[in-house]
Formats: sequence, C-alpha cells, structure tokens
Amino acid sequence: MTRCPRTDHRRGPIVTEEQQRGTSAAAVFDALGAAYEEAFAGSEAHRRSLEWLLGRLAPGSAVLDVGSGTGRPTAQTLARAGHQVRGVDVSPVMTELAARQVPAASFRCADIRDIPLPEGFFDAVCVYFSLLQMTRAEQTAVLRRLAGALRPGGLLALATVPLDVEGAEGVFMGQPVRLTSFGADALTSVVEDAGFEVADREETLFTPAHPDAVPEPHLFLHGRRR
Repeated sequence: MTRCPRTDHRRGPIVTEEQQRGTSAAAVFDALGAAYEEAFAGSEAHRRSLEWLLGRLAPGSAVLDVGSGTGRPTAQTLARAGHQVRGVDVSPVMTELAARQVPAASFRCADIRDIPLPEGFFDAVCVYFSLLQMTRAEQTAVLRRLAGALRPGGLLALATVPLDVEGAEGVFMGQPVRLTSFGADALTSVVEDAGFEVADREETLFTPAHPDAVPEPHLFLHGRRR
C-alpha cells in the first residue's frame, strides 16, 4: 500500500526518524481499517463532542479534521450538517474508506506536520486521537500550527488518551504501537499555551468493541482560539 511520504524533489524521498514514526502510524491504521470505526462507534463522549461543535458553528463552516480516519462519525456528522469538511490522515486505507463513505467531504492522505495550512482560514479543527504517535514536541508544534490555521475565536475539539508516557510500547487492537501523551492537566496547559482558551473538558473510560481491546481513559477538550 502506498504511503504518504515527504519528498525533496531535488534528491528524492527523505527517510527520517519523524517519517518513520508517520509510516508506523499509517501501517497501524492501514491494518485496522474499518475495524477501528466499528470499535469506537459506541463512544458517547465523541458524540457529545460533535454536538458541542454543531451547537456553535455557523452554517457552512470550514472544518479541518486531523486524523480523519474512515470519515465516520466526525466528517460525516459535520458534512451532513452542511459544513465544509477537509480531512487529513496518514493512512491510505483510511483515506480511501473516508472518501467512499463521506463523499460530501474532501480527504487527503498526508502528514499534518508537513502540509501547508492557510492562516486564519478554518472555523473549527477536530483532533480526535491523532496526536498519540507523535513526540511531545511534535504534538505541541502541531497544536500551535492548528491555532494559527483557525480564525480568531475558531473552535477546537480534541480527544486523546491522557497518560503521562513517552515512547511507551504496547498493543492496540492487536497492533504494536508506540504511544506518547500527556496527563490531563499537562495537556490542558499545552493546549492553552498553543493559543487556545479551554472551555470545558470531559474525562471518561471507554472500552472499544474489539476482542483485543482493553478499557482506556479518554480526555475530550473543547475551546477556542484566542
């Protein structure tokens, strides 16, 4: 399956440590495919997060979905409400599924760390569980870039697994993964330092509907660009 590599056109593809991490994330989610969507379909906290967005977005808003996966439920819910959704994901399998399942949105197979983002363009950005295979420095940098891509007052909906870990090796739904995250309070501070005002947060425990899944803590943050 073709990846989404970064390329220097003068010298060909560049393979770096950061790219290897991106490729690893793509491999995990290529392997999971539609099973990921099915495993997380029962997340009521995710539904509440989307309702928070829908209740605050003006008609026809431009929304960036970072780590858009299969397109469901995030892009599908927002597109059905009439919003203009652009999804970005490192997994070609996920991107292809999303394009088929949510034709009203647009999807791009790319690494959010690399693609240009227009300054002050989007009305909202969704970041649901898409930072976990980046380093802490990369997560912080991405959040700052996303703040810059929002108009002043633009909305943020973010979810993660709030664990104080760096480069922890584990197994997720049968796939080997390397996980980096922040604790809930630390991530809230990182988000605020990136240029957001956090309006509320929800912490919950969720067990994906998959035989190899275990209960995992989830943190949902909602806020606005200052």
